[in-house]
Amino acid sequence: MLSIRCSSEDENLIKKFAAIKKQSVSEFLRQAALEKIEDEYDLKLVKDYLDKKEKMSFYSADEVEKELGI
Repeated sequence: MLSIRCSSEDENLIKKFAAIKKQSVSEFLRQAALEKIEDEYDLKLVKDYLDKKEKMSFYSADEVEKELGI
C-alpha cells in the first residue's frame, strides 16, 4: 500500500479528474504512475536505438536481392 502527500489544491484536482474519467483516485494514480514508467522506458528505447543507428548499415530491397542473388 502507498500513500502520497499533496496540497489540498492538488488533491481536489486529482479527485475531480479521476471522477471525470470514472475512476477511483487509486485507479487513476496507479494508471498515471504506470504510464509514466512506460513513457520513460519507451524514451530510453528510442534513445538507445538512435545512439546505435549511426553504427548500423541499411540496405534497399534491391541491394538485398542483389546480395542474395534473387
